[in-house]
Amino acid sequence: MFAEIITIGDEILIGQIVDTNSTFIATELNKIGVSVYQITSVQDDRDHILNALSEAQERAELVIITGGLGPTKDDITKHTLCEFTDDNLIENTEVLGHIEELFRSYISTPISNVNRQQAFVPSKAKVLHNAYGTAPGMWITMEKTTIVSLPGVPFEMKSLLTNEVIPKVMATFDRPYIYHKTIMTYGMGESSIANIIEDWEDNLPSFIKLAYLPNLGKVRLRLTAKGSDRSLIEERVRMESKKLYSLIGDIITGEEESGTIEAVVAKLLTDKHLKLATAESFTGGKIAEQFTAIPGASAFFLGSIVSYATEMKVNLLNIPNELIQEHSVVSAEVAEAMALNVKTIMKSDFAIATTGNAGPTKGDSDAPIGTVYIAIATPNSVFSVKSLLGNHRTRIVQKAVHMAIQMLQKEILKF
Repeated sequence: MFAEIITIGDEILIGQIVDTNSTFIATELNKIGVSVYQITSVQDDRDHILNALSEAQERAELVIITGGLGPTKDDITKHTLCEFTDDNLIENTEVLGHIEELFRSYISTPISNVNRQQAFVPSKAKVLHNAYGTAPGMWITMEKTTIVSLPGVPFEMKSLLTNEVIPKVMATFDRPYIYHKTIMTYGMGESSIANIIEDWEDNLPSFIKLAYLPNLGKVRLRLTAKGSDRSLIEERVRMESKKLYSLIGDIITGEEESGTIEAVVAKLLTDKHLKLATAESFTGGKIAEQFTAIPGASAFFLGSIVSYATEMKVNLLNIPNELIQEHSVVSAEVAEAMALNVKTIMKSDFAIATTGNAGPTKGDSDAPIGTVYIAIATPNSVFSVKSLLGNHRTRIVQKAVHMAIQMLQKEILKF
């Protein structure tokens, strides 16, 4: 079964907002066996909306629209839907009652006729209750296609999709079962991985597809299977993923369904009752940010010292000036001293330290731009890795963050 998503709003097309609605809708549809064929963004323009609906109707059984349902004159979705479905607007008393109750309870400004106009819906539409806003969702059944119109406000759309649309889609349509398993790898490029697993990929069952998803030193390998027999699909995907582990197990860092690598590391530390600290220079606290974004991070993460300037490495991390003068601030020796000292200062079991030259200028070191050192201090040792990560500042930092967490994971697994 195929669906299409149409987002309506000039604000998307001029880059004023990011379209997160489509991502959420596509994810939720995929969970129930609905494949999204296409996502389209159009202006608040009658002709553009009509054209998008006409094209989507030829390809999909389900079309979900978001946006263009507000009280202002530039929100024309309802009128355009009426034109597309040969319908007219009628006042829905339940929607009007809900709007009036929202104004009485939560909105200090008086209700206006413009607000009351939102109670008008296409006569052929089934109204979907929007608990958090004044614009109702609408479910319109046509001969070949069902059109669902939802407000563009993300938290309103999410509530309607979760509580109204998804249950109704499940009750209305026959759907295949779709199953994903995503293997996360680090340290090898997409083409090199493809070369190693070529024979395995060529012999996958026809109902299992492989996708490569590369990103800054990481490659996710997503296995997707679709069919009617859920148990068969899941078992075959598990079998094929085991074969994948035997081929590239040394670069696999986990499975996305178990969470991000940060979440996997967090669980490892928590389960083993181990603590982590970080000392960051050119990464500017971004490693710490990855861990503190995890709920309950205080169970394993003690803190970070962002010693960006050389004098902060001396004053806060107690790195000897002599060591810096002898080896340079961007060196294995300084990175390892940073890791050991922050581990001592914070009384942690593990520590990560970063020092490097991310550019665009060389700063306090003559090391070429892109040169970074990442050090890991463990309960009984310390080591560092030197890498050359190119000349793009943002990519250097992001690659280093990924690398540091992957290095830490390997060391924790030894304990």
